[in-house]
Amino acid sequence: MTDTPPRLKLKAQLFCGTEAALGPGKVSLLDAIEREGSISAAGRLLGMSYRRAWLLVDGMNRCFTDRLVDTTAGGGQNRGARLTAAGREARAAYRRMEADLARAADAEPLATLRAMLRPVPIDPDATAEVV
Repeated sequence: MTDTPPRLKLKAQLFCGTEAALGPGKVSLLDAIEREGSISAAGRLLGMSYRRAWLLVDGMNRCFTDRLVDTTAGGGQNRGARLTAAGREARAAYRRMEADLARAADAEPLATLRAMLRPVPIDPDATAEVV
């Protein structure tokens, strides 16, 4: 058993109605699409099916006023997928928001809560406490 300090995990998600328009997974997909130039290759890189990746892209494109990903079907040099200017801007804004949240979370309230937490939970089988 290691004594790791208590940590905070934040997961920022931006909603459009009831649908998650942008979150850490979708931003990772945008990164992979930019790197790979294709939704299917980006999906493979992230361990998801083409259908799952396509549905995530479709959801993002439906939620934002401007498309985040453009696709071109068929053969030729310009086929595949690419981030639009809006896609690059949304990804950059999300990364800035994550950094801002991380800085805000690393403030006094978190230090107070960390000081109150045990390093690991008490094993319920190891205690014979009578309530």
